[in-house]
Amino acid sequence: MKAKESAKELLSFIKEATSPYHVVEEGIKFLKKEGFEELDLKDNWKLEKGKGYYIKPYGTSLFSFTIGDNWKEGQNFRIAAAHTDHPGFRVKPNADIKSGAYRKLNTEVYGGPILNTWMDRPLSLAGRVALRSDDPFHPEMRIIDMKKPILIIPNLAIHINKEVNKGVELNRQVDTLPLFSMLEEDISDEKFFLSFLAKELGVEKDRILDYDMYIYNCEEGGFVGLKEDFVSCPRLDNLTSVWSLLKGITEGKRKGGINLIALYDNEEIGSKTKQGADSALLNLLLEKIMRGLKLSEDSLYSQLTDSFLLSVDVAHGVHPNHPEKYDPTNYTALNEGIVFKIDSNQRYTFDTEAIAIVQQLCEAGKVKYQKFVNRSDMPGGGTLGPIISSWLPVKTVDIGIPLLAMHSSRELMGTKDQAYLDKLMVTFFGL
Repeated sequence: MKAKESAKELLSFIKEATSPYHVVEEGIKFLKKEGFEELDLKDNWKLEKGKGYYIKPYGTSLFSFTIGDNWKEGQNFRIAAAHTDHPGFRVKPNADIKSGAYRKLNTEVYGGPILNTWMDRPLSLAGRVALRSDDPFHPEMRIIDMKKPILIIPNLAIHINKEVNKGVELNRQVDTLPLFSMLEEDISDEKFFLSFLAKELGVEKDRILDYDMYIYNCEEGGFVGLKEDFVSCPRLDNLTSVWSLLKGITEGKRKGGINLIALYDNEEIGSKTKQGADSALLNLLLEKIMRGLKLSEDSLYSQLTDSFLLSVDVAHGVHPNHPEKYDPTNYTALNEGIVFKIDSNQRYTFDTEAIAIVQQLCEAGKVKYQKFVNRSDMPGGGTLGPIISSWLPVKTVDIGIPLLAMHSSRELMGTKDQAYLDKLMVTFFGL
């Protein structure tokens, strides 16, 4: 597939994947089309060779695996992990705020967004709502996406904020609250956000028990540059990886072994949740797979000795206006292939043998690659890799597509790079 076609597929996926809940639902739709069967963690599994399966243990995490046609005991796992969440804003409980003639929503910042990039953008809402049910332990859960711009965070005019171009810190409780609507003449409804949700869901307002609503940039992604060299789009971190893993698990059909993808939530806030990478979820899943194949835990341990994990998250491309912020000899550019993320303090997971393995996979799949190391006086952030490998001791490498404007409400990638990552994931799961 040509590079631009791969990028268009990604853009179509991102358009629908507006919250972690919708990332999972879109992933499930894709897997179902490819013939994958749903499993439930609470059931006893009877797994078959040559089949693909998926589980959704929580609404914002998704795992999928395939068992090779010629699988036999002792063959390894190939695992790739990514995350479904992105930095932004979430709506607080009791969200209604009246300000003069306006209605606003009370929000809190999720993760580490570049706040000023969210100003003056058309914003929308997506997430999940819990409704009252007959069984208190099983409320009715609905996911919802407004699919249109209904919010905006307006900047203060330069005439009033005269120092704005010198750099002004935004207060998260004051400056980033989105404008929702005008205050109507009838202000008797004191809970207008709940009324709005109830109307959208077609239910009575008193049925709503709770909600988990994300604000997202609803601008569509697109190509930019003289020769459409770049893709500008919201949520490239980390839906570039999610999409490649879904493609890889469905197209990479090696005959032996077990392939598995793990799409976790909450990476942007440290992963220490039941649906995050710093949990026992993956280990429990591997044990369930062993039992579903009528094997013991000892078989799992023997299979892990030759298994491999790719932690797939976006990487930093060198910014053309600020090359001094990056390592002087490890230059990572957009459109030059996937990036090996290396850090001797293991903020990114790697070892030399593991890197050599992936380099040879890149060569086998004709995938361009490059290596990233932070400036020695400027440590970077963490990834899924170190967290997962502390739970699961297998050879691990952190890789990803290089971005500019990471954690902006609209990020930038090279048009060619999605095709490189897609090809590597198919090679990883197919060779």
